[in-house]
Amino acid sequence: MPSLEFGIANQDLIKIALAVVCGGLMGLERQYKNKTAGFRTIILICLGSTIYTMVAQRAGAGININIVTGIGFIGAGVIFKDNIAVSGLTTAAVIWISAAIGMSIGSGNYTLALVSTVLTLMVLLLFNLLERYIDKVHRDKLFVIEFANADYENLANVELIIKLNQLTSQTVQITKKDGCMQTAIWVTGHRNDISKLDEKLLQMPEVKSF
Repeated sequence: MPSLEFGIANQDLIKIALAVVCGGLMGLERQYKNKTAGFRTIILICLGSTIYTMVAQRAGAGININIVTGIGFIGAGVIFKDNIAVSGLTTAAVIWISAAIGMSIGSGNYTLALVSTVLTLMVLLLFNLLERYIDKVHRDKLFVIEFANADYENLANVELIIKLNQLTSQTVQITKKDGCMQTAIWVTGHRNDISKLDEKLLQMPEVKSF
């Protein structure tokens, strides 16, 4: 019997490790593209799903849908959206996986609960450094620039400055209002280079606002 229990424990470790790896790979892609649900959030969601499934299998019954639904409402309550960004997704994921760990404890799967807790803390603390690094070297920013006139040469000058700052750009919209041209440009590159672009735009007299 001890060997059987050891085999089950190994299977548990393989499952949760694979959940972290798979979630991490998908999370890296999302983080690289500056999506709201990034590296740590996707890992926690994948890991939480794995734990819920393992607990249900151990209990020999389906997951208590009332618990999952209730935790979903709580998680949604900590997500906030403004005109610029969405915040609170990682906190919502932590609430969700905390419920999964609680269910593990309630069903008597103490080892699974402890290992999952340690992994969650590692995702939140250690992987945060990698998330910050990705955000530093590859960042997307939408510039909405309003020029003082409708001279198209102004836009060409801005695009040239973007290239000189080792950034890439894509003009997504150009409009004209009250004799002034307004353009929306997606800029991609290193965070420091984008900050330099901000400074250059502030110094351009033809730029009315951005």
